[in-house]
Amino acid sequence: MTSLDTLHTDAAAIFDHALKACDIPQAFDRHLRFEGKTLIRQSSPLLKPVSIPLDPYKRIVVISFGKAGLTMLNALLERLPAKIPFRGVCSAPQMPKKRSWRIRYFEGGHPLPNEDSLAAAREALRLLKRARKNTFVFFLISGGGSAMLELPLDPSISLDDTIAFHETLVASGATITEINTVRRYFSAVKGGRLALAAPEAEKLSLLLADVPLKDLAAVASSPTLPDHSTPQECFEILQRFHLLERFPHSIREYFEGLHLDSAPPHAAKEQAFTHAQFETLLSNHDFVNAARDYARSLGYKVVIDNSCDDWNYRDATQYLLKRFHELRRDFPRLCLLSSGEVTVKLDGPAGCGGRNQQFALFSAFDLAQYNGSSLVVLSAGSDGIDGNSPAAGAIADPTTISRAQAFHFDPDATLTEFDTCPLFTALGDTVVTGPTGNNLRDLRILLSSN
Repeated sequence: MTSLDTLHTDAAAIFDHALKACDIPQAFDRHLRFEGKTLIRQSSPLLKPVSIPLDPYKRIVVISFGKAGLTMLNALLERLPAKIPFRGVCSAPQMPKKRSWRIRYFEGGHPLPNEDSLAAAREALRLLKRARKNTFVFFLISGGGSAMLELPLDPSISLDDTIAFHETLVASGATITEINTVRRYFSAVKGGRLALAAPEAEKLSLLLADVPLKDLAAVASSPTLPDHSTPQECFEILQRFHLLERFPHSIREYFEGLHLDSAPPHAAKEQAFTHAQFETLLSNHDFVNAARDYARSLGYKVVIDNSCDDWNYRDATQYLLKRFHELRRDFPRLCLLSSGEVTVKLDGPAGCGGRNQQFALFSAFDLAQYNGSSLVVLSAGSDGIDGNSPAAGAIADPTTISRAQAFHFDPDATLTEFDTCPLFTALGDTVVTGPTGNNLRDLRILLSSN
């Protein structure tokens, strides 16, 4: 095995280990346990556990949605005492083979909502609006929930226009925080409105954070946390990215009808959040730290640099590679890790690919200048799905461009057309995990051994 082959193997192993280390059932056990009908929360080893007796509640409601919707739901139901009755809703990327008769399952769409996304939101709101003081609600929330649980505030807006709204936002080049700010002013379930639907009920939100911890409100567009954005911020984003003219007519009319001095979604019923608790089960920090520890065990000097989170993929690539080349002068056996997400702006029809494969192919042009060196760049998503492709991401090295050309690919045209998956598939350099049932953002792994 050549040193380049070894780097390919090591990069894939680091990514795989980080995924396995972020096991959702194990995360439940670290943070939650049941003693009889009492729920014990252990937020941190340094904090005293919090006991929540469930006996006083006559109804238990479970609302689970997002890319990890099924995994989180199953983890909770496996631990929920058998004598506790419950009803619930789950909107996830696929239907489970084994189902609980107490849960209504929906196959929500992502990255764009579908009919099931809207049906799941209607059913969740129906259950929550029946909740009273004797109701305890578990919200299980993970990334992707913005599309998988969706309902326009304006009931006259069609599904097709809702899909076009989400598609325009995703392709706009705006950051996920900016996108979610706009979504919160459009949706009947975002911006704290799920919590507002059951103001008297006791609520516990369990989060899989696919956003920086400082911005937990961005998870699934903040359905159960109070929204502290302003209409002015929403309109500034709409104007800066020229979104209104790109929206369908019904969406444009809806936003033009909003008043700049209207209150944020949460303001009218702030008391709804006095009955709300929150727990982050896993975050991107857990993911990248697991990768760091495993890379160190392989003998690499590890540096973590997350400063290019939410940058355009080209700017992020140039920044990280410049840092990588500088660092490896002092540390030949180097692992540079970067977590978070990069943005891609689509100016026309796109092929098969995603932001991670786009990042990897753009990196390959730089790496081609170092032919003969042992350098590898892996970029992949923890959810196992990169854009509209079947891959989680891809691996690039100094030979990627020449090998692609030998297979009659035009790497420049491939990059422009956002059609990277066929190229990396032909080279055998895609990272394929299948849907992981998890979502802790992306990870970029830059390795060198000389």
